[in-house]
Amino acid sequence: MKEQSLSVREAIIGRRSIKKFNGQPVDREDLMNIIDDAVWAPNHKNREPWRLVVACGKEIFDLHRLLRDTAIPNWKELSEDALEKQMQKFTLAGAFVFVIVPEDVRQKQRLEDYAAASIFIQNIQLLAWDYGIGSCWKTPDYLDSPAFREAIGAVSGERIIAMLQLGYFDELPKAVERKKSKEIVTIFGGAQNNESE
Repeated sequence: MKEQSLSVREAIIGRRSIKKFNGQPVDREDLMNIIDDAVWAPNHKNREPWRLVVACGKEIFDLHRLLRDTAIPNWKELSEDALEKQMQKFTLAGAFVFVIVPEDVRQKQRLEDYAAASIFIQNIQLLAWDYGIGSCWKTPDYLDSPAFREAIGAVSGERIIAMLQLGYFDELPKAVERKKSKEIVTIFGGAQNNESE
């Protein structure tokens, strides 16, 4: 088991969405360890409303073909170089995790499950960061296409809510400044947070 090297704060503040990976594969055991820890996300009534489809070994090449066919519909018309360039957004990631949740017909439960799965995804990203593995949470339209859903194994009553790309990288993206508490907090009763009391 890997020893933690980052504090929680360091992981949260230091993590970046990585969009340019370097092609190094992610070890399956590392990914499974990350997932085993990530499942400790809070979730309503301990429903654990998620299941995953993972590609990080030789199966990743079959996934590349599925992504090519689904995400680049005109791929047959492209030159080999043009197709390779477009495919780099998939082929340079070292692993993929598709997060699938049940679509409960009850709105409250459906929203609770989506919120819990989102926390689970954040856990995966933070834990991966602690391993030196970058990630990017993507929600492309083709996740809902019937052909893609069938290939991934999503059944009626399920929704693929995330395609997580994970992998190693050579350059750390610059941080984008975030809003501070004084910009987003209203003290109960209407007072602004910037008042001194």
